[in-house]
Amino acid sequence: MLERLSSADFLPLVGQPFWVSLDGGERYELTLASARDFGEPYTPGGRRPFSLIFTNPRKDAYLPQATYSLQHAQLGDLGLFLVPLGPGPAGMRYEVIFT
Repeated sequence: MLERLSSADFLPLVGQPFWVSLDGGERYELTLASARDFGEPYTPGGRRPFSLIFTNPRKDAYLPQATYSLQHAQLGDLGLFLVPLGPGPAGMRYEVIFT
């Protein structure tokens, strides 16, 4: 499913929560802050690369760089590689890149 997704699938979900299930059953909420295209497709007819930015206002913990299962009511479970970018005005920021 991941190979078929594009930024257009995520644009209507900006501002909505995604959930990460951590070891021990704890759920960690991330909010989709943006979805944007960049560059040109790597192959003719391929999808354009895009990035997603997630935020979390929690000050007590952050997620290290790794692949996590993110759940969303419309998209279901997505295995995404999150990279922490550092704190911003809305909390810790994380990026996911699709190529």
